[in-house]
Amino acid sequence: MNELFIKFEKTGRFYLKKCLSSLRKCRYSLWPIELQAPIFVVGCSRAGTTLVYKTFSESRELGSLQKETHDFWAGLHPTSKRDWASHQIPKEQACDLDRKQAGELFYCGTGKTRIVDKNNQNGLSIPYLHALFPDAHFVFIKRNPGDNIESLIKGWGKASEFGAWSKDLPVTIEVDGGAYRNWCFFLAEGWKNYSRASIEEVCAFQYESMNRAILDARDAIPAQQWHEVSYEAVLANPVDEFRGLFEACDLPFDSRLEQHCAKVLDNPYNTFSEIGVDKWMGGEYKSKIQKVLQSMNSISKDLGY
Repeated sequence: MNELFIKFEKTGRFYLKKCLSSLRKCRYSLWPIELQAPIFVVGCSRAGTTLVYKTFSESRELGSLQKETHDFWAGLHPTSKRDWASHQIPKEQACDLDRKQAGELFYCGTGKTRIVDKNNQNGLSIPYLHALFPDAHFVFIKRNPGDNIESLIKGWGKASEFGAWSKDLPVTIEVDGGAYRNWCFFLAEGWKNYSRASIEEVCAFQYESMNRAILDARDAIPAQQWHEVSYEAVLANPVDEFRGLFEACDLPFDSRLEQHCAKVLDNPYNTFSEIGVDKWMGGEYKSKIQKVLQSMNSISKDLGY
């Protein structure tokens, strides 16, 4: 009986959500809504962006689709039309139609005019997103190169989850001698040069490319709209770190959120193993990562590692 009740409840919530979305679409068609000070969580894949995004999604002040939005943004400006050069959307392509379509997606999906968004490609398109929404806030989470690269390597082993989108690429992928045949996560400028590289070289390239793109974009964003945090700092003190981020984004951080953040590491989001710092040193890919760490010196220093 309890299982039947749960099933009815889930079904009811599903249809209520669809009904509300339809009503919002009707309202939006008559009186378009503009998003106000949206929050974009950016960072390299496997750096902790989901942890930050999901925590911001707990705010009652924000609307969240509770999912990544690659398909939406890529649908506005398909990478295929730029010869698959990169997932970066050029700043010059920001336009009123894009702004309107984003407003419709998030308002109809959440009922809020202030939202939080995240996908693992947006870090390449910060100038574009800022051109669309000059009042946007950007929350950048960074992670030390050893742990981040290790997690990227593990992610490349889950092609059905992180590389299903890449089947139409114009280049044959034979990373690590063909051990990996789907490109995973995102395309950064120059990725085609790595289609037959070792897995550690590919992941080091992705780590550096994404973080460099984010750092290069930082100076053009007003200081009060740019917020940085390290994954390591969040692990050490999630309550204080999230309190600082919420307050910097002009969001209340009440007792409910404090309690959530105090336990947020107990059930980590989409992790491959127990959370921790410098895990790569005792991991199976230690020797591979050691081969590329020296080439990470410049970006590591610029990130503060």
